[in-house]
Amino acid sequence: MPSAAGREESGGRVGVESPGSRERRGRRGEQAAERVSPPGGREAVKPKEPPREAASRAAELRRILARHDHLYYNLGAPEISDAEYDRLFRELKALEEKYPSLRTPDSPTQRVGAPLEKGAGFPTARHRVPMLSIESLFGEGEVREFDARIKRFLSLPPDTPVEYTAEPKYDGVSANLVYENGLLVQGLTRGDGVQGEVITANLKTIRSIPLRLLEEGGPVPSLVEIRGEVLLSKENFRKLQEETETTTATPFRNARNAVAGTLKRLDPAEVAERGLEFISWGVGALEGVSFETYWDLIHQVRKWGFRISPQVRKCSSIEEVISYHHEMEAAREELPYEMDGIVAKVNSLELQARLGRTARSPRWLLAYKFPPRRARSRVKDIVVQVGRVGTLTPVAILEPVDLGGATVQRATLHNEEILRERDVRVGDTVIVERAGDVIPAVVEVVKSERPKGARPFKMPERCPVCGAETLKEGAFYFCTNISCPAQIRARILHMAQRRALDIDRLGPKYVDQLMEAGL
Repeated sequence: MPSAAGREESGGRVGVESPGSRERRGRRGEQAAERVSPPGGREAVKPKEPPREAASRAAELRRILARHDHLYYNLGAPEISDAEYDRLFRELKALEEKYPSLRTPDSPTQRVGAPLEKGAGFPTARHRVPMLSIESLFGEGEVREFDARIKRFLSLPPDTPVEYTAEPKYDGVSANLVYENGLLVQGLTRGDGVQGEVITANLKTIRSIPLRLLEEGGPVPSLVEIRGEVLLSKENFRKLQEETETTTATPFRNARNAVAGTLKRLDPAEVAERGLEFISWGVGALEGVSFETYWDLIHQVRKWGFRISPQVRKCSSIEEVISYHHEMEAAREELPYEMDGIVAKVNSLELQARLGRTARSPRWLLAYKFPPRRARSRVKDIVVQVGRVGTLTPVAILEPVDLGGATVQRATLHNEEILRERDVRVGDTVIVERAGDVIPAVVEVVKSERPKGARPFKMPERCPVCGAETLKEGAFYFCTNISCPAQIRARILHMAQRRALDIDRLGPKYVDQLMEAGL
């Protein structure tokens, strides 16, 4: 059976617990955040054997609650009130407390497990089918050539249309969910595509991920890897940033980094606080059932209890794929999640199998990326920022401008050579670009609007923070004082990151307080 592919997403840093985020989850989220912890500190008591009626009722409640979770979180079509849901949840919880043997891994009461020990890492495991990268394309010509290449590979006449399925390329973190006989047994990050970190406990807290596949959705496979994107909506990311501003933690650069950092938390209860969501875009290993097209497959995934993109579309030709791309680009600001392009797959799974893959990516899969977001602004000032190894970076201070939902007030000018080449001056009207999670940059000066008297900027001969002499090496200037306060501050912040010492909540505000106190 051919697989219906994975794709590459990674990156991020450790986040902070957001004090107001419980409100985002609502009543049903509060039920999910009740921690599962083993009893301890008491003499072992032989558990009561549950009556047949209690076991039957618990199984029925698990099915009912799973169905209503799918209706509420994935389809947005609840059939019962939150109060009725809570009543059913409490009934199941009471049965499990009275008869602990009724607790099962797929019970909704078991979504939030105990935290890992501080300093513990996540184990790794191999994907049954590798999660390969996607070939990224950036223009209509490249997309049409991709289609022509497929036809040449398949020995099809050039005028033969190939059917595709297209959907948004969400800017989140890819995950792989392994189900055996319908039960979720493992959840992995993409990792290097061959193996990923096992973060099952954290992924189980996401309410749009079913703990067991819905049997009423059709035949359940003996084994299936469900691939998809873990996301944070624009609205929830905005709230998270507002909450972070009241703490000493470093704000997240974008929603994807917030998701990646959250999934690396050692405490599943903190993950449950964030309101993460999951949208499936494919399948890896699949045993026990078969399909002819990706369209049929992804809609079966929906019947098993997952959310799929409401914008997924069947395209009868590559020209329809191109039209779909333009449509999604025009609508991207109104959609609830960040996206950086579209993904198109050859719809026929038989053709996917014939096309196969290269060392890096499937031949039947493309990512048609959106161009970087750009906006006009005016340069109010140019300042020099000192990095952790003393690098002096010129930075444009801008009039606030909205760029992809974020207010941008600073943009890098990189180094003296680029600054001189683009001839950016205070007072200039400039074009600012922000692609993905890259720091905003000035890419063009509107010289026809340059004010009279605007002067070229010169890099300083002395460090603007400590006053030490600067040293020029190639295109870069450096502060020669290793005890420069700006370098020390930047080194501390770098050291506090997850990939270094992972010091929780040690952000710019707290470091500034420490340095002001002379510590």
